[in-house]
Amino acid sequence: MQTARISLTSTDYRMLEEIADKILEVAQRTGAKHSGKIALPTKKLVVPTRKSPCGGGTETYERWQMRIHKRLIDIQADERTLKRVMRVEIPEQVHMGIELKA
Repeated sequence: MQTARISLTSTDYRMLEEIADKILEVAQRTGAKHSGKIALPTKKLVVPTRKSPCGGGTETYERWQMRIHKRLIDIQADERTLKRVMRVEIPEQVHMGIELKA
């Protein structure tokens, strides 16, 4: 049996949780051992920008923020289970990576 580490990243945490639940449901239906939906720390990208376009007046800033959420799922599975996991529809906002370990 191989161990597959599935990493999911997205800016929308609701969609991320939904996809992670679908993957865990597939693993449970096939009877594969899994440990998962491990939440990794959220990465915050902050971009400060000046409010006034001309540069005159007081220096006031706006801070724009984008949060990137990550989840890890480990599945000990055979090829059949991994093929079913890869069939799960994943929207464009969610990025999925699969690492196989012997």
